[in-house]
Amino acid sequence: MGTSLPSREGNLFKLIVKSYETKQYKKGLKAADSILKKFPNHGETLSMKGLTLNCLDRKPEAYELVRRGLKNDLKSHVCWHVYGLLYRSDREYREAIKCYRNALRIDPDNIEILRDLSLLQAQMRDLDGFVETRQRLLTLKPNHRMNWIGFAVAHHLNSNGSKAIEILEAYEGTLDDDHPPDNERCEHGEMLLYKISLLEESGLLERALEELHKKESKIVDKLAYKEQEVSLLTKLGLLEEGEKEYRLLLSMNPDNYRYYEGLQRCLGLFSEKGHYSSDEIGQLEELYESLAQQYNKSSAVKRIPLDFLEGEKFQKAVESYIRPLLTKGVPSLFSDLSPLYDHPGKADILEHVVLGLELSLKTSGGYPGSLDKEPPSTLMWALFYLAQHYDRRDQQDIALAKIDEAIVHTPTAIDLYSVKSRILKHAGDFLAAAAMADEARCMDLADRYINSECVKRMLQADQVTLAEKTAVLFTKDGEQHNNLYDMQCMWYELASGESYLRQGDLGRALKKFLAVEKHYADIVEDQFDFHSYCLRKMTLRTYVEMLKFQDRLHSHTYFRKAAFGAVRCYIKLYDSPSKPSAEEDDEMSKLPPSQRKKLRQKQKKAEARAKKEAEIKTEESQASNASKSVKRHVKPVDPDPHGERLLQVEDPLLEATKYLKLLQEYSPDFLETHVLSFEVHMRKQKRLCALKAVRNLLRLNADHPDTHRCLIKFFHKVGSLPAAVTTAEKIIWAAIEEERLTYGQLREKSLLEANASFFETHKDSLMHRAAAAEMLFVLESNKKDEAVKLIEESINEPLSIKGLLGPARKWKLKDCIAVHSALEKIFDDQDAALRWKLRCAEYFPYSTYFGGKKCSAITKLAHHQTEETSESAGTVNPHATEFSTNGNLEKSEGSKDLAGQLHSSLVLS
Repeated sequence: MGTSLPSREGNLFKLIVKSYETKQYKKGLKAADSILKKFPNHGETLSMKGLTLNCLDRKPEAYELVRRGLKNDLKSHVCWHVYGLLYRSDREYREAIKCYRNALRIDPDNIEILRDLSLLQAQMRDLDGFVETRQRLLTLKPNHRMNWIGFAVAHHLNSNGSKAIEILEAYEGTLDDDHPPDNERCEHGEMLLYKISLLEESGLLERALEELHKKESKIVDKLAYKEQEVSLLTKLGLLEEGEKEYRLLLSMNPDNYRYYEGLQRCLGLFSEKGHYSSDEIGQLEELYESLAQQYNKSSAVKRIPLDFLEGEKFQKAVESYIRPLLTKGVPSLFSDLSPLYDHPGKADILEHVVLGLELSLKTSGGYPGSLDKEPPSTLMWALFYLAQHYDRRDQQDIALAKIDEAIVHTPTAIDLYSVKSRILKHAGDFLAAAAMADEARCMDLADRYINSECVKRMLQADQVTLAEKTAVLFTKDGEQHNNLYDMQCMWYELASGESYLRQGDLGRALKKFLAVEKHYADIVEDQFDFHSYCLRKMTLRTYVEMLKFQDRLHSHTYFRKAAFGAVRCYIKLYDSPSKPSAEEDDEMSKLPPSQRKKLRQKQKKAEARAKKEAEIKTEESQASNASKSVKRHVKPVDPDPHGERLLQVEDPLLEATKYLKLLQEYSPDFLETHVLSFEVHMRKQKRLCALKAVRNLLRLNADHPDTHRCLIKFFHKVGSLPAAVTTAEKIIWAAIEEERLTYGQLREKSLLEANASFFETHKDSLMHRAAAAEMLFVLESNKKDEAVKLIEESINEPLSIKGLLGPARKWKLKDCIAVHSALEKIFDDQDAALRWKLRCAEYFPYSTYFGGKKCSAITKLAHHQTEETSESAGTVNPHATEFSTNGNLEKSEGSKDLAGQLHSSLVLS
């Protein structure tokens, strides 16, 4: 127990606690100082004063006071509780749990401490401890609903669903007449649905259905009731009743695709892979014809048959589906139909249908077989669709012709410019794509989506400064890029990080990638507040789903991309350390120890002074804006805005390993995870870990070029090492040799033979040929010419696409860029690289990387030369401003700067 205070000081101490709870911190500090004047060593008062100071961002003083208080009163549960709260505010949850446990040793029945401990245990997924703490809370306060529910949820999370069901049933028995108060009917209904979902999860389907029907009158959410009922019916095999329920649900929402899928399952007409027999297709056709008559305004009932119909029936159905949407002008029509492009033959039918509609609209002004005239915009939307269609089929020349025709037809439609920007991006002309996206943006300066798309195109063109200025047009005044960080704008950070990485600016790239990682850490922390809120509001099913989502949070695409980017940065940093730091270390090492120490002290003082000046400047700007807006919390100044300190890590591979562990745990089914793992562990000379990465690559895709590279590199490296001497080395060698015998690619073959076999198997693929050539060069460096020849003999054959307006080719732009990079950097053959560049410039005429004849850099140069000739002749070139920005941008000074920068970048390139 803590040291007791006289009644006056005791009342003041209660005031401190109340002031802390009501966030009146200055009042609490005043009361604490009054007590400490008479009792300067009172531990609990010192601790509460420290906790109050912590809320005022005076953390060093807070920790000092709390530790002093604890030292003066080690047997006070208040001091231990406050110490735990302090750790909790700094997200040191494990230390906070230790403090709470110490507090409970002194006061084992303290409800507040038990509740705080349970929240931390749920956050840290200490499920055994969570069950124990919740049981103690229920024992101490059995008349509190939240304690019953918390105990049940704890058992559910601890994989003991049957016990959770028993607890919920026991709680129901405590209610008068098994009926909750009127103001808790909604919460009680959610609890019942949670209990039924537990029965379903435990496999007690019949009991769950019986309980659902029994409690129907008490469940307020009738839609959730119906969905739960039909789920149980289908799992029990009661398909006729399930069919009736799905039809009832469709009458409530005829555009819900899940209801149609469920109805097909009940009728035995559903296939996961979408493969159906002719009889099944006939039955499905009859089903959807009857549903279409019943729900004639539903778009889903017209769209779903396009997935299973084939041939003429598909052609007829898709034409009747497309016509009204073209007339109406639905920009998302192509996105809606794009999954059909994965079905063999359907892309050709779509092309035939839309080309027929386009021809009819041009000749007669209406659809084929119709006397009605269509509005002029219908032709524009048909061209809009065709442009996206040909872009999807990698026929960018035709796509650009179609979109240009649409723009001439209706030059005010913003969507046309956005799609043209996307087509130019796919064609490899990132500068022209950025310019076109900016033109679309200028047509509607209030559209955030178009602004974001423009920013993305600028980042793809490595125009980072211009992209940032464009992005902050939709942020708060004065906040600039910091506001993008606060908004957790991860797509922007990833795109800018990739751009910096392409430009070789590893510091800024790491800064962006690690910012994304920080957002995910914040998302994990944000769940803390929901542990008590969801139990109080009884949103139990959603709460459990949220916890499961948090457990797999790091498998999300954005985190995976950020982790991949960070690992690549650390590998590059290891391969070529930061030059400024290396040079600085050399200079420092030449100085005497005394001068070196003085220089370091001066550097630290200069950094501290710069940081203080920046803080003062920020405070002044905040103070100057105080009269204009409500006083805001001053944000800390970023001491490393360019990521220079991130480059000063002692062991880049150790930092990379931190992210690799997360990738291996949450993204084990991605090739790049194991490719990066191989690269890192080979550099760390951890050969068994590298071998494990090779094994995982072979498991995922044994024929992938990267898998082949890693396999050959590993055994080539191992084969070049000296013989094993120590016992540990002999064990490792034995394990590697044993593993090698299990690989069919290497069985009874040398590495050269395995590489030749790989080449023969995949000689029609550019990337496979490049991998085989690279490994040939690795195995025998004197065969560089032969290896380069393997690449140069690749043939870019047309794909087997029955396109009506021209062929598409097999090679992809990014693959050709990768091959060119390999010729330059790995083979170090500049002549071969130049020959490859000239060859690819013909295949990709819009690519700025290869300098294609139609790319913006070449055409801009040609226009510039023509303009000079025209000026000397006294004429003006009408095409001289083809890639300049839209004139609407000149409405403000900031917009003028954007236009000028973009124009300059295009001219310089």
